[in-house]
Amino acid sequence: MEKDQLFTRRRMLLGSAAVLGAAGAGGVLMSGGGDRAARTTAGLAGPQARQALKPSEFRLQPLIGSGSPRTAPGKLKVRHQPILRLSGKGRNMMLTFDDGPHPDYTPHILDTLAKYDVRAMFFVCGEMAVDNKELLARMAEEGHVVGNHTWSHPLLTELARRDIRDEIESTSDVIEDAYGDRPQWFRAPYGAWNRATFQLGAEMGMEPMAWTVDTTDWMTPGTSTVVERVEHGAAPGVVILSHDAGGDRTQSVRAIREYLPYLLDHGYHLTVPPRRMT
Repeated sequence: MEKDQLFTRRRMLLGSAAVLGAAGAGGVLMSGGGDRAARTTAGLAGPQARQALKPSEFRLQPLIGSGSPRTAPGKLKVRHQPILRLSGKGRNMMLTFDDGPHPDYTPHILDTLAKYDVRAMFFVCGEMAVDNKELLARMAEEGHVVGNHTWSHPLLTELARRDIRDEIESTSDVIEDAYGDRPQWFRAPYGAWNRATFQLGAEMGMEPMAWTVDTTDWMTPGTSTVVERVEHGAAPGVVILSHDAGGDRTQSVRAIREYLPYLLDHGYHLTVPPRRMT
């Protein structure tokens, strides 16, 4: 309970100002600055993802790319701002969930995604993942992409470089063990980034991803408010931030059951980033 309250207090202080903003056109994934967009490969190849749900041509639009995945990512450019949104043609959007996996909430979110044949992205915390590895395995089997959200959800800007590395690296180890691949994407807790975070993430082969629209479900504002924020914020390229742990996420579970069919009915393609990059 104390940890959940700490999450809420810090989020209310930091808000979403650290990462919100519009990005220019071009590329596939756009950062808030002038950094070159991340290059992509084939959608969701990988040792466990071969058994993933069959993509719906209408609902799932893998990002650009073709060919077989490499066994390890190439050296990444160190960014100065995180990626904020998708880019390119079409009505692509992405759903992301932070802080899990949680045995009481994540399965229900996965069930809803499976019902509509949609994939999403989960930024997991190592201390949650280590006790719920079966949920990471399910994410791999159903074609979802798993990113790194540190081990214990600390404010990284207050940590020494070695401690930041430990938080990220230990989480990547758990993800690889349970999911089948090391993560290619990283999200800083509270959206709080600094130079060391960008550098270490790149060294470990991960691109920094933020979000465009915060549902504020971490404040438990009510299911209708979460739904409204998603539906009103829906637009080509938008990355939605929600949570499947870190507190009572009943509202998040209920909300996705309402807004997901709405997005699909309005012609949005819910996509995920590639598992590997060239």
